[in-house]
Amino acid sequence: MYSRRPALLVATLASCMALVLAACGGGSDAPAVSAKKAAEPGRAPATATTPAGRTFDVGALPQGIVYDARSTLLAVAVRDPFRLLLLDPTTLAVRKSVPMPGKIRHLQLARPGGPVLVPSESANQIIEVSLPSGDTRATDVEKQPHDAAGAANGDLVVGNEFSGSISVVRDGTVIRTFDDLLQPGGVVTDGNVAAVIDVKDYTVTTYDVDAMRRTGRVAAGKGPTHGVLTRDGRLAVTDTRGGEVLLYDLDPLRQVAALPLAGRPYGITSDPATDTVWVTLITKNELVGIDVSGETPKVIATYATVRQADTVAVDPGSKTLWVTGTKDGTVQRITR
Repeated sequence: MYSRRPALLVATLASCMALVLAACGGGSDAPAVSAKKAAEPGRAPATATTPAGRTFDVGALPQGIVYDARSTLLAVAVRDPFRLLLLDPTTLAVRKSVPMPGKIRHLQLARPGGPVLVPSESANQIIEVSLPSGDTRATDVEKQPHDAAGAANGDLVVGNEFSGSISVVRDGTVIRTFDDLLQPGGVVTDGNVAAVIDVKDYTVTTYDVDAMRRTGRVAAGKGPTHGVLTRDGRLAVTDTRGGEVLLYDLDPLRQVAALPLAGRPYGITSDPATDTVWVTLITKNELVGIDVSGETPKVIATYATVRQADTVAVDPGSKTLWVTGTKDGTVQRITR
């Protein structure tokens, strides 16, 4: 008679091996492989309304903009060739052009006065650009650094989009890598707490940079992209696919409010001096100002923008904003 024991033995061994592999695979505490896709900003239509303020030609595909009030410089990343332009904030005349090794999409200041943090995606480097000199220091990180922020202790937190990791950089050296993400997008810091928007897992994750440990993870809509600190302990996140701006407390990490916004909200900046967040609505060619001083956020201003307004910067308290027109190679200056 035919015996089933060999087949049963094979099945038992296979089950045991699967359990062993599952146990081994859980060591990094990373999210499970996801079928979700990162949200993109969307394609803006041709402008139907004259953009507010003034528009200046700056170079090909500007994407990434930040203003430093101490040096009174506006930094903008452009391509063909890759450069970081340090501009006069009023006339947008070029004060300095700093060559870059690859594509850039987002900029932040490590602290007031600089340096400008320049994640060069195609070069796999985070580049610190001193102000006003334009001197640079480059640090190799992991694949496709997308955004970076400076912690209060001087460390830099870099989100490496296509390696599912963040790098903690100190004085030009990577001192720690967390690999418990799927696809980090926006990075925000509050003191020594870093909040990272995972654009493929649709979550916000927080880390204690001093203790070098993860402290929280919560859901973040249907396709989040970027975030900003609105005031101590409060985070605003653009849910680009979900058509909302989401507000979170960081300690403890929890969602506290949401504001629906049609038009694929994407670019975001914060004016803490006025408790206002500014968000670009890509498919509407609009910029909206959101009052976040209370528990319920509300839109308080709307401006027509240049086409494909992927990024936005503000001079806190001054009522001046700048928006990149990525499609047409322009920067728009709006004075409220």
